[in-house]
Amino acid sequence: MENEYRSRIADQLLNECLDSAGAVLVEGPKWCGKTTTALHSAKSVIYLNDPQREVEYKTAIGVDPTMLFEGETPHLIDEWQEAPKLWDVARFLVDRRGKSGQFIFTGSAVPADTSQIKHSGAGRFAWLKMRPMSLYESNESNGLISLKSLFDSNLEPKSGRAPRMSLRDMAFLMCRGGWPGSLDKLAVSSLKVPKHYIDAVASTDISRVDGVKRDASFTKRLLRSYARHQGAQASIATLRKDLLANGQDSISDDTVTSYIEALKKIFVIEDMSAWNPNLRSQTALRTSDTRYFVDPSLATAALGLGPDDLMEDLNTFGLLFETLCVRDLRVYADALDGQVFHYRDKTGLECDAVVHLRNGQYGLVEIKLGGENLINEGIKTLQNLTKKIDTQRMSEPSFRMILTAVGTFAYQRPDDGIWVVPIAALKN
Repeated sequence: MENEYRSRIADQLLNECLDSAGAVLVEGPKWCGKTTTALHSAKSVIYLNDPQREVEYKTAIGVDPTMLFEGETPHLIDEWQEAPKLWDVARFLVDRRGKSGQFIFTGSAVPADTSQIKHSGAGRFAWLKMRPMSLYESNESNGLISLKSLFDSNLEPKSGRAPRMSLRDMAFLMCRGGWPGSLDKLAVSSLKVPKHYIDAVASTDISRVDGVKRDASFTKRLLRSYARHQGAQASIATLRKDLLANGQDSISDDTVTSYIEALKKIFVIEDMSAWNPNLRSQTALRTSDTRYFVDPSLATAALGLGPDDLMEDLNTFGLLFETLCVRDLRVYADALDGQVFHYRDKTGLECDAVVHLRNGQYGLVEIKLGGENLINEGIKTLQNLTKKIDTQRMSEPSFRMILTAVGTFAYQRPDDGIWVVPIAALKN
């Protein structure tokens, strides 16, 4: 894998965290490569979910948990949520040793019992969130256009050829997802990986996360409803009504909320917060989160769709393509110490993604499948939003971009400076 695919962006971020903190928590959905990434930096390791050593580890935790921290550093504690008590032990040992880069914790779920954790870890732990691979990491993007260069205003040349990518190619990538273990499989096998993921979430993972028994059939219906609302600010009440309209018996808002919170704890869904800029007028902003899966393949699997189905329904294709772009933008933004938000106001003006850096710089992104009409719609949106921003109280956008599914070239329009970039030409 290391030879065929680019180094994960998370590899560099992990090394930076180890340089600056005594311990690092790497968290994210299962199968996204957390352990593999951690092993690239770790010099010793303990796998807490090793069934052959389960009794041994439980005994050590009860007698002297510091025994599990013996080994050359950085020392990896894999699936640490199985023993939350180790968090405070690591914090204590970091304080006592007074050195950075001592421990790496990895986890695919928030611990079920956080009562055992007495301290936040502030000042001792750094946090690193991993997601499935972006198209640049899996070699499907040539990385012609760099977000960093756009923020630095030094990208040259102003145009270039993107990889040859058809809508059908993109449909396959959306259904396959960015799961590292599926990249070397035959196409037909790789498309089954997200389905197996959804099955595991519904049958075991959603109940194991906090010990609350949850219904597998209802979980799958909720995941389908969530998939239908990708990229929308759907309320809990809206999701509940959708479930009732699609055959679900009576269900309360509280029950829907509890299932969604469990899905967040195992990093299956990752909603997007609203952006709150300074505007010239008193336009009211919508502050609801936008619904997203952590990877588009989970949405297609939840809906039971394959590449051929997406080609027959370009409306659904467009909605789920947005999920792929948000995944990649989040991966790239992490590398730049940034976050991704959405914008929507009460007038209906909406921007799909705002990449906002800690230093206050930001870029506006509209996501379109491609084609002149859709690109022109995106350009109009970006122009209208730009006019609303009060540049006396905040900076102008560092860049404006239309991110497309297909396109022969990535280029900057000479008249307004807006970039038109196929997703297969983007990198961090």
